[in-house]
Amino acid sequence: MRTERKPTRLDRVFARLDREPERPAHIDMPRMSRHRTVLFGSTLAFYVAIVWAVVITSWLVRLDWRVMFFRPYEQWAQLHAFVDYYVVLGQRGPTAVMVAAWLGWRSWRQHTLRPLLALGVSLLLLNITVGAAKYGMGRLGPHYATEIGSSEMWLGGSIFPSGHTANAVVTWGILAYLASTPRARRWLSALSAVTSLGVGLSTVYLGTHWLSDVLLGWVAGLLILLALPWFEPMIARAEDRIFDWRDRWRERRSARQGRTVPVAPLPAAAPVMLRPLTDREDTAVPEPVSASRSATRSPVYLAPGPHTGRAERTPVTPTGSRRPSHGERHPRGSAPSARP
Repeated sequence: MRTERKPTRLDRVFARLDREPERPAHIDMPRMSRHRTVLFGSTLAFYVAIVWAVVITSWLVRLDWRVMFFRPYEQWAQLHAFVDYYVVLGQRGPTAVMVAAWLGWRSWRQHTLRPLLALGVSLLLLNITVGAAKYGMGRLGPHYATEIGSSEMWLGGSIFPSGHTANAVVTWGILAYLASTPRARRWLSALSAVTSLGVGLSTVYLGTHWLSDVLLGWVAGLLILLALPWFEPMIARAEDRIFDWRDRWRERRSARQGRTVPVAPLPAAAPVMLRPLTDREDTAVPEPVSASRSATRSPVYLAPGPHTGRAERTPVTPTGSRRPSHGERHPRGSAPSARP
């Protein structure tokens, strides 16, 4: 007998992704054009310039110290509560969950895994590049500075560049990168720029980052967004491999379900014979059991019933002796009649 397997939620998701995409046909994947390549090279040179300015303790470091001594969180104390909540837009966990939910819906609607894969690649690049720079340069933050006017480099810190700022640029900028229309791309680009700018200034306001940390964070996030077109072929191959794995998994499952499992027929139930009712019986009584079974059972003494004749009682002992007559005995194997 072949049993049909009920489709799971994963089966329904893949069945949805098998359909033709609903996005406009004129929307192509971004490519690394000459303009983008020039912009990427200029941004990389600016990144190196900021790092060099901090290493040699230039005017940028002196500006960092002036902003720190200004203490914005004391100058505008009424903004502290709002900034504490606003800076969450740069934390990796909450922002990644919100953006992944939106891009997951986009993947469902467009029947493609590219939005989620692009987000995963961008976050992976962010962790590698920004994390390596943080722990490689080891700069201390304003609250842990040891010497006034110094760059505080290579002292075991992990704030240069600002992770909140770079994460805000990448996480919200990926929405503009994956936009389906030019108008949506312009609006989302402006929104991500304002959000990341506010997150960077919020960290300076709270005193958790130097101003140069925020500058380098903006540049580091922009570099990742500009470099994403180089990873589009890898994203496409990863999507194809995921669907190939899905197809092989379906084939193996279909092969397992194709085997027939022999099922033994169920034995027919034995009919139950009932003895017809008599004038003294008001319930059906089953046929007596076999002699071999009844011989092994001990005698059953029924409750007192109406008076029956002596000849109707069966012997109780093997010798055939009979008990004294009892006025309320009835024949063995018969049910007592209903009392008035």
